[in-house]
Amino acid sequence: MNFQQLRSVRETVRQGFNLTEVALVLHTSQPGVSRQIRELEEELGVEIFVRAGKRLTGLTPPGEVVLPIVERLLIEADNLKRAGADFAAQDRGTLTIAATHSQARYALPPAVRDFRATHPDVVLQLHQGSPRQVAQMLLDGEADIGIATEALAGYEDLVALPCYSWSHVVVVPRDHALAQEADRGLTLTLPRLSEFALITYETGYTGRSHIDEAFARHALVPNVVLAAMDADVIKTYVELGMGVGLVASIAYDEACDAGLRAIDARHLFATNMTRLALRRGAYLRRYAYEFIRCFAPPLTPELIGQAMASSEGSRFEI
Repeated sequence: MNFQQLRSVRETVRQGFNLTEVALVLHTSQPGVSRQIRELEEELGVEIFVRAGKRLTGLTPPGEVVLPIVERLLIEADNLKRAGADFAAQDRGTLTIAATHSQARYALPPAVRDFRATHPDVVLQLHQGSPRQVAQMLLDGEADIGIATEALAGYEDLVALPCYSWSHVVVVPRDHALAQEADRGLTLTLPRLSEFALITYETGYTGRSHIDEAFARHALVPNVVLAAMDADVIKTYVELGMGVGLVASIAYDEACDAGLRAIDARHLFATNMTRLALRRGAYLRRYAYEFIRCFAPPLTPELIGQAMASSEGSRFEI
């Protein structure tokens, strides 16, 4: 048994049983992948994959049992490499952060600045994606740390730690009727908001679920005319007069968004929690803990270790 055989099995599942794609990912030949899989099956004495002729079409019942073990073995092999690298070069290496646009654009810059000031020899790689893509990058070992508001707490193989809470704001042009009503001291209500075309986040992004839940509780149907994953895009179309915007409070900057007025909406929508996620069982190099401290000071190495060892599921509260 060797790691190339294990990688062949894992990638075959990841690539939808397409051995041509597996060979490309592993930088080898398709016959080589087939040979690695067959040799492992012969050594184990079971068939891992269902076959239709020469094609692999799925996992056998033994394969369903074997796959999680293969995943754990490869994770621990990666952990060994990281542990060795940690001692060989304590302050050098690469740290990969996966985050949604809102986190990368508005929440992460101060942490990146502070971390770079003390760890100039660590290369930071920042990948952006949807919350589900962030989670998948962690699960696939393509990212060390994931940061998002939605979805991360729903994966058993991830530990999702709370970082900070935030609310939404309504953004409108400064001459908008809602801005004038706010100036007169009138409190914005959901029925009043539902009278306007709305521009907000796509489903699954940046607290959109709390927006939908609030309207549903009041038996209202929001008139969402445009949905985007990017607050800057939302604000651009609000400035064009296409509708009223609903964005994260951190996405509004009075100096940069001089043409817009923000109206507090915390009384309308539930508070959101941004979480930092780690793959359960992954080895974190010391500078990863330092980055986490820069982003969320309450998340100490001791607390992170406690959460990683917890059997209470993916969501861990402090």
